[in-house]
Amino acid sequence: MNNHNPFKVAVIQAASLPQDSMATARKAVGLIQEAAANGAKVMVFPEAFLGGYPKGNSFGAPIGMRKPEGRDAFARYHRQAIRLDGEEVALIEQAAIETDSVVVIGCIEVDGGTLHCTVLYFNGKQGFVGKHRKLMPTAAERLIWGFGDGSTMPVIETAYGRVGAVICWENYMPMLRTYMYSQGVAIYCAPTADDRDTWIPSMRHIALEGRCYVLTSCQHLRRDAYPEDFECALGNAPDTVLMRGGSAIIGPLGEVLAGPDYSGETILYAQVDPNEILRGKYDFDATGHYSRPDIFQLHVDTRSKQAVVLSAPVQPVSES
Repeated sequence: MNNHNPFKVAVIQAASLPQDSMATARKAVGLIQEAAANGAKVMVFPEAFLGGYPKGNSFGAPIGMRKPEGRDAFARYHRQAIRLDGEEVALIEQAAIETDSVVVIGCIEVDGGTLHCTVLYFNGKQGFVGKHRKLMPTAAERLIWGFGDGSTMPVIETAYGRVGAVICWENYMPMLRTYMYSQGVAIYCAPTADDRDTWIPSMRHIALEGRCYVLTSCQHLRRDAYPEDFECALGNAPDTVLMRGGSAIIGPLGEVLAGPDYSGETILYAQVDPNEILRGKYDFDATGHYSRPDIFQLHVDTRSKQAVVLSAPVQPVSES
């Protein structure tokens, strides 16, 4: 860890504007500036903040059929998704550079005709430095999002330690957590759409298991973020809460430092002391002195998997 001094981190609990990704990016810029003005050096936004998390929408897909209105809903959703070379990413990159902040933010990423639930990393003056695509969309998410592969599981080296992100129920994948711990993650980011009471105990377990700081961020989103014709299984009253937040910051021994907050949009802050990570490793290091590689080993394939791979053309042999 480059910085051995305590520093402040922030978890952004805010609603996206799911019908307007550029407006959401501008909102994110304002929140980055606010958190930086309050001294935060590392900031975490929720899952699918850019592009939106369509809570309650079935996309017209009963078993064995796809309704035309579901195809229309997907087309609209696709149009709000993010391209890495797009204006939304450029806006957030500029904000990270200007505030010299480490920013971790969830988005819906376009890759051709496929969408991915993705986390983007911005490392201060370096700007955009990497991404993580969700490996395993949960339940009906698999209808609208593709699967990530092992090539986008980075842990980013920053001035404030190694920062990594695991999205929502990926956090229930023991082998993925183990891989993150093996990379020396110090700031473990968990953007999520899970606002259940069971989420915080899981975050405390991960902090204690990984001896790392856990920053989990969920939107506080109401029905009126969507137009009236948005299909929503949770109801159509404008003040219906679709996601109630529950963001939190957890220390390396499982102590809750901030949150969980269910009250509305907010920014949560806490001090991170890198020495506390080392104090925690004293009696438990999941992939170090507390592992048993003579019995258990995890093999991780970090190669990119693509449907179409072009082989290099065979060069003709020249005659001498």
